[in-house]
Amino acid sequence: MDGSNIPIARLTLPEAAAERLRTLIIEGALAPGAKLNERELSEQLGVSRTPLREAFRMLAGDGLLVQLPNRGTQVVAMSREDVQHAFEVMGALEAFAGELAVSRVTDGDIADLRALQAEMEAAHSRHDLPAYYQINRVIHDRLNAIAANPVLTHTYRTLNTRLHALRFRSNLNIAKWNQAVAEHRDMIAALAARDGPALRDVLIKHLRAKQQAVLETMNNEKMPGGN
Repeated sequence: MDGSNIPIARLTLPEAAAERLRTLIIEGALAPGAKLNERELSEQLGVSRTPLREAFRMLAGDGLLVQLPNRGTQVVAMSREDVQHAFEVMGALEAFAGELAVSRVTDGDIADLRALQAEMEAAHSRHDLPAYYQINRVIHDRLNAIAANPVLTHTYRTLNTRLHALRFRSNLNIAKWNQAVAEHRDMIAALAARDGPALRDVLIKHLRAKQQAVLETMNNEKMPGGN
């Protein structure tokens, strides 16, 4: 996926450009620390520089880009410490979301999640990482939506947005990818059983495993803070 096939219906030009840039960042086409070239991106995305600059501002607000005086716009490069702090908070948020979801989930929600899990496993079986990751994000967003706490959801999404690129690339390790798929099965099983402690445990286990995978990815790529 190159970011060119993101649906743009009902989006403004800056929003469409931001979605395409987000995909390029998540999938590594725009690497951490990379300086963005307005002219090249304007041509690649088929937008003028005005909506492109607005897209830059939107993604800077999401924590994906940083705009530096006299130095242009760069993709954020998170340090190990940044990652550790983010995952610590996300672990607590997901565990709490799980507790709330158990008391609020419906049979229809369970059916939807099982259908999404089947789609995700199909993408995993054909080694389609972009499709897998998109469905994975939908599942986690759905769990947060079932919790029905807008403040929790907003805080979680703000933190998780900054980690998307690293989480995507950490799935390139096949063993850890297989582990993540199995953990998602356990999540849905615990939710279907309305077993709050079990769901909390698997969510914490899943986030800790993902944190380890992300930190290993940073080490392997010798990213800033990964020494």
